[in-house]
Amino acid sequence: MSQNALDQLCVNTIKMLAADAIEKANSGHPGLPMGCADIAYVLWTKFLRVNPKDPHWINRDRFVLSAGHGSMLLYALLHLSGFDLSIEDLKKFRQWGSLTPGHPEFGHTQGVECTTGPLGQGTANAVGMALAAKMSEDRFNTKDFSAIDHKVFALISDGDLMEGISNEAASLAGHLKLSNLVYIYDSNQISIDGSTSLAFTEDIELRFKAQNWWVQKIDGHDHNEIEQAIQAACDQSDKPCLIIARTHIGHGSPGKQDSSSAHGAPLGKEELQKTKENLHWPLDPDFEVPTQVREHFAQCMSKSDKNHQNWKQQIQKQKDQDASWKDSWEAHWEKRVPSDLYETLCQDLPNMPDASRSFSSKIQQKVAQLVPALVGGSADLASSCKTWIKDSAHIESDSFEGRNLHFGIREHAMGAILNGMSLYGSFIPYGSTFLVFSDYMRPAIRLAALSKLQSLFIFTHDSLHVGEDGPTHQPVEHIPSLRLIPNVQVLRPADALESAACWTMALDQQQGPSCMILSRQNLSHIDRSNDFQPASILKGAYVVKETSSEPALCLIATGSEVALAQELSKSLEKKNIDSRVVSAPCLEVFSKQDQNYKDQVLPKSLPCVALELSQPDLWYKYLGPQSLAIGIEEFGASAPGQELVERYGFSIQALETKVLHFLETL
Repeated sequence: MSQNALDQLCVNTIKMLAADAIEKANSGHPGLPMGCADIAYVLWTKFLRVNPKDPHWINRDRFVLSAGHGSMLLYALLHLSGFDLSIEDLKKFRQWGSLTPGHPEFGHTQGVECTTGPLGQGTANAVGMALAAKMSEDRFNTKDFSAIDHKVFALISDGDLMEGISNEAASLAGHLKLSNLVYIYDSNQISIDGSTSLAFTEDIELRFKAQNWWVQKIDGHDHNEIEQAIQAACDQSDKPCLIIARTHIGHGSPGKQDSSSAHGAPLGKEELQKTKENLHWPLDPDFEVPTQVREHFAQCMSKSDKNHQNWKQQIQKQKDQDASWKDSWEAHWEKRVPSDLYETLCQDLPNMPDASRSFSSKIQQKVAQLVPALVGGSADLASSCKTWIKDSAHIESDSFEGRNLHFGIREHAMGAILNGMSLYGSFIPYGSTFLVFSDYMRPAIRLAALSKLQSLFIFTHDSLHVGEDGPTHQPVEHIPSLRLIPNVQVLRPADALESAACWTMALDQQQGPSCMILSRQNLSHIDRSNDFQPASILKGAYVVKETSSEPALCLIATGSEVALAQELSKSLEKKNIDSRVVSAPCLEVFSKQDQNYKDQVLPKSLPCVALELSQPDLWYKYLGPQSLAIGIEEFGASAPGQELVERYGFSIQALETKVLHFLETL
């Protein structure tokens, strides 16, 4: 068989595996897998360095299918390349418990680099991976050995480029000159509703050139053009590269090629048969993989295996020769955190009234010294969020050794770039902005939770205390909305000690993201009981103090409202109402404690009042049958922060009135 014939046979195998799986599931998107089969085949067999025997090989090339709806393209490639994905797995496409879900899911299917599907997120994940790779290069490459020298490839779609996040991510990638990043744009000019010309007519070439990318244009079905363009992209060292590949959606389908009907529905039994006839493919059996195709893919993967073995030998040699290099390498890739981190952070804590953003900043400097993998930045708010690592430089296009990142005013992309950095493996990344702007990052936070990524999101200016900037900048619903996302830790410390605990809990949580919620205004002193144990904070909620051994009421609060709860407790004591004050810096951690501990802190028999300057309804999930949640149920206003807090019912007098009325109704 000639090479051209073999190439075409391999491409048709990819197309038909995708079409058969989608037809069997009666659900899916055949258009992209068929339209991009030529591109994917050339990339995976001639360029991509991956090893199915070691899917987590550090120096592998990363392949991001940002257009995650085309997941069967990736599953077909993984199967043919020898990853742990069988024909039976392909036959279970989109079925319960299968390894082939409708969109790729990181950690679920071997070889999937990130969870994609929400368009645009993958483009920014790829930027994060490329950025992390550049930072790792500057940390670990020596004059004699390049420990990191791989590429990050992302297959992107019209839909990805319509989403605003892709513009933010590409802008930063161009600014930083991430020359290890290659986007391959599947320009099929078709969207769900029809031609992209209905809503998308911008010149993508000029857009990316303006963002400092190197741009090539090719025929996405011409193997020579595809190979030459990818090779040229790999050879250049000055800019990220965009390859605009003109393709035909549903390529090879006589009735659906270049049609929007090929995008999100099976070809149909009749059209599938016509497609197989058109491609000279056997009508039976389904899921056919010719022997020549398997052998060819195995031969291509064997080249990567040799590269992988050579790399492993060089890594071991470098470790043996340089103990300091070895320690740094392992500290980063293991994301090493000292076992006594909390005890260390609790030493010499600031003891003056201050904002929790300031407490957190001081503690973060200690964390940075102890956890080399910690890196991050802000969306142009480092001075307000106070998240700068003081003993380190910032990342620039010609120097990636620093630990401080300037994301610019790009919250959408910042969140997804952090996820890409977390996925890459050598860093624990954080990003910061005001809490009200967490709305811009919510898709990335959700995907971090779904993918179980250790991304840290630091949000300051956490309540009406923002004051004069007004309701546009005063978060009301944001804390409970973050708590609603499964597998997210929401951390809101009340003082310096709790800030140390929150940093510890965030770094202990390696299977999901943490959102740290910090104040702009100074916090009052927390008066704890004499038998208080600092380790109890790490359980998410604990008894701060109580006015008698038999309290009539429990007051539970977070952040700045803990001190307010203490004031309220003292005021109620004057009316002969004894109370317990509980601080809950992390309800998610508290929920994971054994029932005995939870009952000790919040006895079901004890009436409970929750205080928090946010929308209160979610609190009833955590409280007993006799409970009241006092919060903010409307937008704020422009005025000094303390005045706003009092006008919206958080003065001691107003709170006392509400609590007394609540007790009367019991």
